[in-house]
Amino acid sequence: MNARRLGLAGALLALAACGSDEQVVRPVEVVAAAPLELAVDAGGTLRAIKATPLIVPGERWSRRQLLWMLPEGSLVQAGELVARFSSEQSELELEKALLDLERTALARNAKQTELATVQGRVGVDLAQVGTELAIAQRYAGADLGMFARNEILDAIQNERFLGVKQDVLAWRQGQAAERGGAELSLLDAQRATFALTAETKEADLTALELRAPHAGVLMLETSWNGEKPRVGTAMWAGNEFGKLPDTAELEVELSLPQLAAQDIAAGDLVVLHPLGRPEQAVESRLSWVASAAQVKSRESPVKYVSAKAPVPADAVERHGWVPGQAFAARIVTVREEQALSVPNVAIVAARGEAHVELQVGDRVERRTVKLGRRGIARSQVLEGLAPGDVVRLVPGGGA
Repeated sequence: MNARRLGLAGALLALAACGSDEQVVRPVEVVAAAPLELAVDAGGTLRAIKATPLIVPGERWSRRQLLWMLPEGSLVQAGELVARFSSEQSELELEKALLDLERTALARNAKQTELATVQGRVGVDLAQVGTELAIAQRYAGADLGMFARNEILDAIQNERFLGVKQDVLAWRQGQAAERGGAELSLLDAQRATFALTAETKEADLTALELRAPHAGVLMLETSWNGEKPRVGTAMWAGNEFGKLPDTAELEVELSLPQLAAQDIAAGDLVVLHPLGRPEQAVESRLSWVASAAQVKSRESPVKYVSAKAPVPADAVERHGWVPGQAFAARIVTVREEQALSVPNVAIVAARGEAHVELQVGDRVERRTVKLGRRGIARSQVLEGLAPGDVVRLVPGGGA
């Protein structure tokens, strides 16, 4: 039992000694001037810098259904048919507009007949009142000796009544004409609106073919949900169907994860080649880098940074590259024959400055350094270190 206890105690002491050694010994790297290349790999697609948009034909916001289309990447000539559409909605709207036109014409004819009837009835009443008024005026102005006094008084009263009645009938006649004219004008305005709608829909039904404005390579447009046009798809007139790129000027549009693209900038060297064809590699420079990262897919929250690099025209002609090809790229941020660098794990950032810890004999010295370009794993050091310095790879925690 005592021997067993002594063995266990020895094992515990040995483990404690090992633990003590692990706390003291920390991984380090000796700084040395050496060839340095910091690069980021990316993927992208060959696109035209300039392209003519192909718009779904027809009146804006009218619904279309794609019946036929050329495959993406097809070489087309000027005037060649690219896609054909149908428009059941426009056909229904045209039939409705024509029906409204007929209905409006019938309503106008009925209103004209009604107005003529009212005008005729008031005209008859006016003629009758005029005759009665003339008789009353004759009696009212007759010699008192020829008629009884009561007859003359009745004639005078009739004259006043008939005069008022004549004025009322004349007012009714004017009101009927004015109101009838306004109603006819409203019907004429409605008819003009329906006629314009019918004319628009007729023109819309003649615009069901999309033709190439010039020669080029057909590239389909991707919608907001990431889908491209296909036969049977419902589309809206005025939206972009695709593009005809100008193959004289092409560029590769690259996409990099946000973490990998932190230090890339316009002007950086890019080595490009079609996917699977590294022997066709060419060099270029980044012409543009997006200022902010964006989410590319609803299914993934990962953000990506977009960048662009032009492709030499002679390489496009020599290799027969066409828009839409997938490309691989290596973006080189630093390429030096002799440079100092340290692993990123050794760098501590605080208060806008970068620091590293140096192992100087038995003590630890904190050193402020000025960094250059930063890569995924290492960073260029411009000031603060010299060859032979021993940098601790796990800063902190004492000696």
